[in-house]
Amino acid sequence: MDGDDRDEDRELSELLSELRVVLPGVTVLFAFLLTVPFTARFGSLTGPQRGAYFVAFLTTATSIVFLVGEVAYHRLRGKPYDKVKMITTVTRQTVAAVALLGVALVAVVFLVSDVLYAGSVAIPLAAAIALLSLVAWFGIPLARRRRSLRQDRPTTR
Repeated sequence: MDGDDRDEDRELSELLSELRVVLPGVTVLFAFLLTVPFTARFGSLTGPQRGAYFVAFLTTATSIVFLVGEVAYHRLRGKPYDKVKMITTVTRQTVAAVALLGVALVAVVFLVSDVLYAGSVAIPLAAAIALLSLVAWFGIPLARRRRSLRQDRPTTR
């Protein structure tokens, strides 16, 4: 096994570990969202609250589709498979799933806080969660990646 194979195996192992961490949380969120329409209070939701619920429901479901994509890819593709292509595909699906999860979280925070406190708190809280998830999940990693690429670039003088 050469160095590239070991790197691909390590990257695939890391990716699978990350999916094992994210998938249960997304599944629990989806399970919660499945129960909401069957509660007595659902009928009293306003139009924007129902809209937020539906956005949360659909984006959570779509996130699960992308997160489970690796299993389907691996099982259906069969062996031999191109690890690099699989890692690229699964990475893209995972990033899409995380972005969708961010949208779902914003919608859920809006819905719950709007039901509890009306619009006075709901919009600022949802905006804060949107900003926090953008910075934590995308801003910091991409900034560090850009900084690392700049440092690795050879200087020409």
